[in-house]
Amino acid sequence: MQPHLSNPPLTGWKDKRWLWLWSPAVPVVFGSSLLAFAWSGHWAWLLYAPVFIHLVLPVLDTLFGEDFSNPPESAVAQLEQDGFYRALVWAYVPFQLAGTVLGAWLVATHDLPWYAFAALAVSVGSFNGVGIGTAHELGHKKEASDRWLSKLALAPSLYGHFYVEHNRGHHRWVATPQDPASSRMGESFWAFLPRTVLGSLKSAWHIERERLGKQGKSAWHISNDNLQAWALTVLLFGALVAWLGWPVLVFLVLQGAYAASMLEVVNYVEHYGLLRQQDASGRYVRCEPEHSWNSNHIVGNILLYHLQRHSDHHAHPARRYQALRHFGQAPQLPSGYAGMVTAAYFPPLWYALMDHRVVAHYGGDLSKANIHPPARERIERRWQA
Repeated sequence: MQPHLSNPPLTGWKDKRWLWLWSPAVPVVFGSSLLAFAWSGHWAWLLYAPVFIHLVLPVLDTLFGEDFSNPPESAVAQLEQDGFYRALVWAYVPFQLAGTVLGAWLVATHDLPWYAFAALAVSVGSFNGVGIGTAHELGHKKEASDRWLSKLALAPSLYGHFYVEHNRGHHRWVATPQDPASSRMGESFWAFLPRTVLGSLKSAWHIERERLGKQGKSAWHISNDNLQAWALTVLLFGALVAWLGWPVLVFLVLQGAYAASMLEVVNYVEHYGLLRQQDASGRYVRCEPEHSWNSNHIVGNILLYHLQRHSDHHAHPARRYQALRHFGQAPQLPSGYAGMVTAAYFPPLWYALMDHRVVAHYGGDLSKANIHPPARERIERRWQA
């Protein structure tokens, strides 16, 4: 059953059609910094992507502000059927793969000091991390072409199982203690990271083993979506190693790990401390807008295909990004995702920004929050006082 959503405001909406061109421009702009390094030899160019994400983008979010307007329902069908928006998501993937190949080539052909090597891994990992957001948008769609492109976009990050776990695991268990991708109040990102990485991998394998078992097939059958996605990583990395040599494998693994960590820090932000309650039968209530943190900061939403309008996405996973809506009952982040993921790396800062918002969201009733068990006593002592 779909959650009940109240009617969102319809006034002030303007189609951001041409602004959406910035979304697939992300790997182009970040990749251009790699070309600038190759041409100039100045390794500082390799810092462009992380500096933009963690410093420039939060400033742009602040300067350009928020947009709470929604497309009227009369415009949604036309928006959903317009191939322009679908083509923009497709366009990200070849640029993303080209940037990965360029990064591997730079490793193989340049004598990089360790700090330049690290900066290059973070730079390439940055647009592959954003590429997981592209894979997220594609993976929810019904068309086979979109779903295969989703798996391809996940190949550089070694995180192909996200295709399975997110769609059929996270969306089922979101904002519950059973979900490895929902962070808990009082849980630092650094505690959340190993829990979600291992838990998501285990969940994805269990989901496919169960699905294939019902069809009388082994979990190792070729139709296992995890195996298909991982095979694309093996093909991509294998081709680059065969061309450029074994040393590039270290680079590919490191940038992929960084890309995956970018996904997981976004997961950490999206549902921190939020909890779906259980009814009299012990079943969790339907997912509502109140179970996702949202942001309407324009710049971040344009670059991330409206990922920050997360409540509507959980209500209607197949709804295309250009038609996602803001809902007033959804709790709001104090900044866009870029600012929040940076804060998440520093637990005291994160707790200062978010814990009081969780408490306020539940009217001071901490029994309604998803609290990290080891931190429960500390949190109750702090906030119930």
